[in-house]
Amino acid sequence: MWVCSGSPLVAEICAGGGLDWLLVDMEHGPSGLESVLAQLQAVAAYPVTPVVRVPSGDAVTIKQVLDLGAQNLLVPMVSSSDEARALVEAVRYPPRGRRGVGSALARSARWNRVDDYLVGADAYVSLFVQVENTAGVTAAAEIAAVDGVDGVFVGPSDLAASMGLIGQQTHPDVTAAVLRAFEAVRAAGKPVGVNAFDPAVADAYLAAGASFVLVGADVALLARGSEALAARFVAPSTTRRSGY
Repeated sequence: MWVCSGSPLVAEICAGGGLDWLLVDMEHGPSGLESVLAQLQAVAAYPVTPVVRVPSGDAVTIKQVLDLGAQNLLVPMVSSSDEARALVEAVRYPPRGRRGVGSALARSARWNRVDDYLVGADAYVSLFVQVENTAGVTAAAEIAAVDGVDGVFVGPSDLAASMGLIGQQTHPDVTAAVLRAFEAVRAAGKPVGVNAFDPAVADAYLAAGASFVLVGADVALLARGSEALAARFVAPSTTRRSGY
């Protein structure tokens, strides 16, 4: 489930719902570093896996989010194996990478309470990259084959936009491109995921080999739920405002 609200309280509610994993979103939501920390703390007591989507592949932001204690990262808009390799370097300490060393001051190593964190940090970090344009689909096999990339997530919304089909995530051409990416990633031996809020679409992608799927979002559920209440209890009005 997508957690876009930036609210630790909402994140905790979602964490207790019985779902497998939550995506804390820094790209399209209001979450900053302090909010991400609070959300990670809020969900830590629950049997759910939090994944943090950083806003970009910026190495400094990745370093900060890892130091907050995030163990699973999703990086958007990855279109080549070179970009994927740079991200692998960003999540690893030297000599294998270029992550800045500050774990003694950070939640990631529990302030030096995790023995040998610096030499074993790779065991605590998983890196997922997001393929969401035509170039990324074309390069999906090479991206997935990069050592240190743990999985690939396909984003149909931006993929549709890159194909000139903005807002048409279930267009047959978009679906075909998603499935091509699935095939390429799975052939490289890596798990592949996708975003699919329509249950029928999610079921179809699961049947096609998706290992992990986002099937809803906190803000969308709240929006649709409040609209359903209004439709049930509030009489239609020609004066109702829309938009902003």
